[in-house]
Amino acid sequence: MEALRTAAAIFYGVASGAVISAAVFAFISAIGLVTRLAQKTRTEAKIIWYESAIMAGGIFGAGLNLFEFSLNASPFLGGAALVLWGLAAGVFYGCLAMSIAEVLDVIPILARRARIKYGLRVIVVTIACGKMTGALLYFFVVNT
Repeated sequence: MEALRTAAAIFYGVASGAVISAAVFAFISAIGLVTRLAQKTRTEAKIIWYESAIMAGGIFGAGLNLFEFSLNASPFLGGAALVLWGLAAGVFYGCLAMSIAEVLDVIPILARRARIKYGLRVIVVTIACGKMTGALLYFFVVNT
């Protein structure tokens, strides 16, 4: 009976993960993140690399969340890996946020309704800096 319960839990976990990852990748496709990045960088011919990198990152991240492990590395190497990981995650979330904003046309609508003619770039950068500051405060002050 215990083996059946374990098999059901494994099936449920794999099926749930498959559904959630499919939804995330469908969302990324629906907002056009990959195609927009390829257009902006003029690398449409290498779009398969973008898609492969996103899939590999999703699989790698899921693997890191699934399995616990520790590395006996020097503090310098661990710090460098943490900075690299944070930079990659920040770039991904920044692209995702700007892609959502572009698809929804939130910023032009806000500018029209608030009758903003100059300084729109400053407003966008200020919003991004505020988001970054809030995240840093959460992780270094609140989460300790």
